[in-house]
Amino acid sequence: MSVWTIILAAGQGSRLAQAGLDTKKQFLHHEGAPLYWKSVRTLASVPAIKGFVFVFPPEELDACTKDVESLSSTDDLSMPCLCVAGGARRQDSVFSGLQALPKACSKVLVHDSARPFASAKLAQALISALEHGAEAAIPGLPVTDTIKVIDQDDTVTQTLNRSELRAVQTPQAFDTAALIRAHLACEKKQLSVTDDASMIEATGGAVRIVPGEAGNIKITTPEDLSMLNAQAPQTMLPCVGWGYDVHRYGAGRPFRLGGIPVDTDIEVIAHSDGDVLLHALADALLGCLGLGDIGKHFPDTDAKFEGIESSILVNEVLQEVEKKALTITHVDLTVIAQRPKLASYRERIQKNVANLLRIDKSHVNFKATTEEKLGFTGAKKGIKAVACVSAVYPANQQA
Repeated sequence: MSVWTIILAAGQGSRLAQAGLDTKKQFLHHEGAPLYWKSVRTLASVPAIKGFVFVFPPEELDACTKDVESLSSTDDLSMPCLCVAGGARRQDSVFSGLQALPKACSKVLVHDSARPFASAKLAQALISALEHGAEAAIPGLPVTDTIKVIDQDDTVTQTLNRSELRAVQTPQAFDTAALIRAHLACEKKQLSVTDDASMIEATGGAVRIVPGEAGNIKITTPEDLSMLNAQAPQTMLPCVGWGYDVHRYGAGRPFRLGGIPVDTDIEVIAHSDGDVLLHALADALLGCLGLGDIGKHFPDTDAKFEGIESSILVNEVLQEVEKKALTITHVDLTVIAQRPKLASYRERIQKNVANLLRIDKSHVNFKATTEEKLGFTGAKKGIKAVACVSAVYPANQQA
């Protein structure tokens, strides 16, 4: 899946201009770069995103293009950045960005540069929704205020059920072809909308909501500018976890590896389902967290773990990963066994582990090897696995 991001930075900033601010909000200097670049730095860390299209005011396109080239070089962005001129309306600017996308771009994020605090985790959740069949996915927050509908005389005509309401944000994620069709249909019907999801709705498409972020605030008024100072850059520290596990062959559990059943007559002796690879992975994750090993958390003396799927154990550990604000950046997995042969399972295991960890499969490496008929694996008595997990966490957060 080829995902690109359209960064909308063509607005005129009229409300800030009325307050006496000469610089458009998207060009305000923040963390050593224009404000729109903060979103680029965040979204560039999402593995699925392959490039950016920037939409700038027509009169500033040449200067902004040079700025993007310089910023991309300074940050070593290593992905294509295209710049185009915006239009009179937001939807005109989006369509201009859509026309600049390469033909290979199957999915697209549309993001307002005035929302600089959107996280990579939010973008990944939106992309995941597309991967699971959504035509469009947008972030939304529950509405906490009571919302009234009024008439021209300011008389209340209806009170809306706020449990059915969501305040939506950007980025918004779309199937590229579907969004282009929606734009063309709305242009034909002369419909003006405030966001791209409205176009999908207006043309009969379905839009999925994923949980938004309270911190994903839009800079609109002069008062909002104080948030830029409040959002100090966060230092991320690296950590590495190492996991190792062994299982003996013998009558017991059907052979599973990385959550994938393996077609073999070999069985493993184990208290749980005996997935040696996921056990090593769980140990490596716990290593990143400094929380011991799976024996401490899921002892084989506890009957409730009898025959349990190892993916459930990994999910339990991932809850601790989320609590600690740990971001998994890469996973390297190795299985050591004389038999069975595993080459044909490599892609399936890689993909399943990536889905389990909710990261792109390009950041999961899987390999299988033998010990040249040495040791217990060479004697075909068992199997072992090692896992190395690389991650980062906020400097003010204990790993």
